[in-house]
Amino acid sequence: MKKSYKIGFVAAFILGLAGVLFGLYMYNLEPKDLQKVRPDYIITAADLLKAFESDENAASTTYIGKVVEVSGILQSVKSGENNNLSIALKTGSDLSSVICTLPGNPDPSAFSIGEQITVRGECSGFLMDVLLNNCSIVKK
Repeated sequence: MKKSYKIGFVAAFILGLAGVLFGLYMYNLEPKDLQKVRPDYIITAADLLKAFESDENAASTTYIGKVVEVSGILQSVKSGENNNLSIALKTGSDLSSVICTLPGNPDPSAFSIGEQITVRGECSGFLMDVLLNNCSIVKK
């Protein structure tokens, strides 16, 4: 076999092995703990909704993919899929709220409707409601 073919096979094997290892790393990667991360923005639930309603493109550029700390009054608590808990914060609008998804298996009875709460999460977009994922409770 020619020397250039051997080098090509070794290079392809190394690249394939690196791809498999990277895939395993990404598969096993756990979400970062936002309790320890400094937020990019600190805002109220009403102001966050107003930002998306007034100019969705600008708000998307500003907030999506960023860690946002939102404070507001707890409107509802629902158990979601994959043992997640979704809480909604009042925004002053009857149609929209800020929905925060808490990972893990938090106890829904630990939350009281109407209490002031501060949540830190990663903003993922706006679909009638502002969505925050991988949230953690900062202050109750």
